Amino acid sequence: MRAIEKWGVSLAASALAGTGAYLWLDRPIALTAHAYHAYQGSFAKLTYIPEPLVPLACVTFFVAGLWVLAGRALPSWGTVALLSSVSVLVTEITKSQLKYVFGRTWPETFVQNNPSFIRDGAYGFNFFHGGAGYASFPSGHTAAICALVSVLWIMVPRGRPLYVLAIAAVVIGLVGADYHFLSDMIAGGFLGTSIGWMTVTLWHQRA
Repeated sequence: MRAIEKWGVSLAASALAGTGAYLWLDRPIALTAHAYHAYQGSFAKLTYIPEPLVPLACVTFFVAGLWVLAGRALPSWGTVALLSSVSVLVTEITKSQLKYVFGRTWPETFVQNNPSFIRDGAYGFNFFHGGAGYASFPSGHTAAICALVSVLWIMVPRGRPLYVLAIAAVVIGLVGADYHFLSDMIAGGFLGTSIGWMTVTLWHQRA
């Protein structure tokens, strides 16, 4: 199976899983998480894991660029760091555009008095609505960690058990804190993984 066919199968599987989650799982999971609201702070700490990735990616990109401008070749670890940074930055830009396109409301109210499923029963997509209160889909945190992990998964495979744990921690944190619906995270995971995979493939085809 060619890479493009694998990507197409992954897209279809993600769309199917996301649709199923939207119809049958998102609301029960959100209600369950809300019922354990006292533990939200503990789960929220796990969501901090991806937050430094975008600023670190910016710094890494410029350091790598200056290194090459100085006439030095990037070492293998430097190449991995550069590709990871490109993957994270492209994912950051792309997820912001998709959030605007889909305009999904959040599970809870925590952004500018936003309408939410828990408080208002608001559930669904408001295409091209815009605004911080309509930016639940896709999950940026999930997309960011998957953008990093997908590059590392290919380039540094010996660390795969650690990568799985990192993704699991972020997803558990997002669900437990009721920050995202499950379908948000499925979409974010597919987005970040796709961009990381494409980034590495483009690098290998540069010649």
